[in-house]
Amino acid sequence: MPAKTMDAADYGADFAREFEAVSGIVWKLERAQHFDEGDLPSYLAMVAGDWDRAVELAEQMRPGFREDNPGRMDFRRIRVIEEPLTGYLRWELELLAMRAEEGENSRVVPASAVRSYESARPVPELVLFGPELLYEVLYDETGRHTGARRITDREVIEPCVPVLAGLFEQGEDLRAYRMRTRAA
Repeated sequence: MPAKTMDAADYGADFAREFEAVSGIVWKLERAQHFDEGDLPSYLAMVAGDWDRAVELAEQMRPGFREDNPGRMDFRRIRVIEEPLTGYLRWELELLAMRAEEGENSRVVPASAVRSYESARPVPELVLFGPELLYEVLYDETGRHTGARRITDREVIEPCVPVLAGLFEQGEDLRAYRMRTRAA
């Protein structure tokens, strides 16, 4: 499929520009069970095994989460989960719950919900800004973000919307999932 491949810096700039202009529903699909968050302090605390510090540092990120959810858009995240949860996912669920408290509309689906789309490889990480822009976010084998593919072909993008909407509808509210799995 035709796409413009961008490194992480170019993707970040392109994403920021598009994010400022977008309104309506924005979809995000996350499939990987671990990402390398680099030098993010909360992530580093989690990796070091200091859970309380990781959550405390995550809480300091909350104002940014609020800014990520302007009233002009409905940001809908679909987080694919495999159980048992990895340490990374337990940490990420804390951050995603904070994002949800700040306006993000997040749902969790089990990996079985996407298996029919994974004959060759796991579904990619996607951000869909509407019928004219889709990013396939790229990561290396360690889970470190390396950039994205910018896709503008409506024939590729439009079929993705009902798939994402269907996954979202069958998903469980992320905060409810987090509370349920925290107790387990």
